[in-house]
Amino acid sequence: MQLAALKHRTESEDCFVISPHHVRIRFHSAKNDVAKVVVHYTDNYLDTKTDKKADLKLLGHGQVSDHWGVTLKAPYRRLKYTFEVIGKDDSHVIVGDRGISSFNSQNLNADSSYFKLPYLHTIDMTTVPQWVKQTVWYQIFPERFANGDTYNDPQGTKKWQPSDHPGREDYYGGDLQGIIDHLDYLQELGVTGLYLCPIFKASSNHKYDTIDYLEIDPAFGDKQLFAELVEQAHKRGMRVMLDAVFNHLGSQSLQWQDVVKNGAKSKFADWFHINQFPVNPNQTGQKAMPNYDTFAFEPSMPKLNTANPAVQDFLLEIATYWVKYFDIDAWRLDVANEVDHHFWRRFHAALTAIKPDFYIVGEIWHSARPWLNGDEFTAVMNYPYTLQIEEHFFKKTKTAQALVAALTDQLMLYRDSTNQAMMNMLDSHDTARILTLAQGDQELALQALTFMFMQTGSPCIYYGTEMGMTGGNDPDCRKPMDWSKKNSAVWQQVQQLIAFRKKYADTLGQGEISLTVTATGLIKVVRTKDVKITAYFNTTTKDVALTGQAILQQNFANGLLKPKGIAIEVE
Repeated sequence: MQLAALKHRTESEDCFVISPHHVRIRFHSAKNDVAKVVVHYTDNYLDTKTDKKADLKLLGHGQVSDHWGVTLKAPYRRLKYTFEVIGKDDSHVIVGDRGISSFNSQNLNADSSYFKLPYLHTIDMTTVPQWVKQTVWYQIFPERFANGDTYNDPQGTKKWQPSDHPGREDYYGGDLQGIIDHLDYLQELGVTGLYLCPIFKASSNHKYDTIDYLEIDPAFGDKQLFAELVEQAHKRGMRVMLDAVFNHLGSQSLQWQDVVKNGAKSKFADWFHINQFPVNPNQTGQKAMPNYDTFAFEPSMPKLNTANPAVQDFLLEIATYWVKYFDIDAWRLDVANEVDHHFWRRFHAALTAIKPDFYIVGEIWHSARPWLNGDEFTAVMNYPYTLQIEEHFFKKTKTAQALVAALTDQLMLYRDSTNQAMMNMLDSHDTARILTLAQGDQELALQALTFMFMQTGSPCIYYGTEMGMTGGNDPDCRKPMDWSKKNSAVWQQVQQLIAFRKKYADTLGQGEISLTVTATGLIKVVRTKDVKITAYFNTTTKDVALTGQAILQQNFANGLLKPKGIAIEVE
């Protein structure tokens, strides 16, 4: 048995409180190396002779590890526990707080062998809003969704042509009125959450270079119109999430312009990370390198110093303003990993004090454990998970076995409740559209989308996916919405998929998940809670025999699941 592979961390994603008297435990071993894992547990103040035992369930096979789990009851809200591990080579050890020892009664009874949970404080539980687990999000890039009011169109606005390939400086006139006009459409589609890219006053069409966070961009409308949007969305059972850019300001903002004018004497000089005065977007001898910190190397987006208490207070006023006066339900945080943890803790505390079930989503494209311990973000945009789906379904660079192993490992990075709140998407305003990634193969795009909908987490559709829109990387993924495709075959399939997700929201939102590959090469996803949902995906190049009665299917007939096929059963 590979002893170095035996791993567990207490009070982490391996050991977390799920109720006042229950704890979820995980354990990890080398792949196909361990036959059985048993946890011995009791109260901290009771003798180990009062131990109870429980077998851990094999949760899945990762790339190099096996993952095990069990839920333990702590009647006195205290717990100590240790692991008995039996290898497939018949080796037998105890894995405890101070390391690994031989399995015998002396070691089993030694208090030093036990991990400790001193007390189960529910205030320290990592909790997520219940509504998020049942939400299907729809991401809107406001400038390209619908033009509801031509009177606020920017100068030079182009004709609404879904076939266009937009340039970075192009405007098409999309606005808040256009979204309001299509709320009935979104309700018919079935989505229950609206995620809007930035709507605040800014210089660009994308609005990630904020000038004034407390004003709606005039090209989109005004506060009264936004209040109507939120009210009308809420009446239809839809939550509203805004996009916040708190890492940097736009260079046309009042604060930055004061720094440009007054240099080191500006009252805002300490609001930014300035390396030299006067500020220069193209410092001599450093081509395209400003002499102040920015988002990436973009001179028009100077980075805020969020360690400055004045900056913190400024941003917290903005964050709470839109909740208190407009009743938004969530923030999506742009470039969230480049802002300090101290600020995000203040941010979380301020928002949840107003609205305890507020949803906070960080944009992080890598492992996000430091931000997901319950005191900063609820979840992140789950790119490390969903990009691997694309690697298998679209790019063919990852086998079915490799995909299942990688996704299983990803699920072990976070607590169950965090996984249930993750924002899952296959495309967005930052990435190529899934139909383009699928090289125009709509059956393949729908297969991958369905696979994503079967996963743990809150699914998100990018506007136009239901219309079969195409587009390469930014800015080509931001084409004007193609409204001509409503009620097409693709639209109806996406609507059916959303309806299925909503019908079984409890199981798909909170149920256990098992990812495997069958002997015939099908990817099998099993979700279990109130019902058992089993989904099969044929990503091979051959027909595969499959028995059963599928209630949601694609390319499945006469007992054969064809390539790009889907078969989903409910028991």
